Amino acid sequence: MKRSEIDAILEESVRFFDSMSFRLPAFAAWSPATWQAQRRDCSSILEQKLGWDVTDFGTGDFAGHGLVLFTLRNGPIRNGPAPGALYAEKIMMVRPMQRTPMHFHWSKTEDLVNRGGGRLAIRVFQSSSDEGLSDAEVSLVLDGVTQRVEPGKTLVLEPGSSMTAPPQLYHSFWALDEAVLLGEVSTTNDDVRDNRFLERSSRFPVILEDAPARHLLVSDYPRLESA
Repeated sequence: MKRSEIDAILEESVRFFDSMSFRLPAFAAWSPATWQAQRRDCSSILEQKLGWDVTDFGTGDFAGHGLVLFTLRNGPIRNGPAPGALYAEKIMMVRPMQRTPMHFHWSKTEDLVNRGGGRLAIRVFQSSSDEGLSDAEVSLVLDGVTQRVEPGKTLVLEPGSSMTAPPQLYHSFWALDEAVLLGEVSTTNDDVRDNRFLERSSRFPVILEDAPARHLLVSDYPRLESA
């Protein structure tokens, strides 16, 4: 992805969050220069990978296969379990017909919550012993109610509705009609080591630096930490 494209996507996302009356913390608007000046005082932000995350999952097609996320809270993830928060929270913008590829998490349990906007479609499968798609019935929780559905079922979450995805439940999601403000509340999040994609995908984008960055992504943080 081009850096200029990423910055334009972030600015559009901020406008969307504002339209949904969802406010981000101050560091969401920091410039690279501000990050550089503050880096020694915001070690928890850097270590816990709080902040912006834009990805096209390595497809080169952000409109068709992409996602914008902002991690608001997270626990320590550098060296496995450690004292501190055992939870994480994200807010996302899911565009119409923009798919997040089929994937599961080995460790994380997450609630996906439609916070507003349009309707969210989620397709689900149990994973098999070899980490493929199982033909077994899927047991999951929708708004606190346990349900059993056929493999490959596409569920539709209206604004206010939620689904709990336990570890190793394959799921893919997209907005149906208009952009969705999608919340995620989960156990500690580790996007480097805890994503299993059904098809080969890249969790973070390869960035072409065609313009100076106006905002930093969590994948940019290692450069600050090494400065």
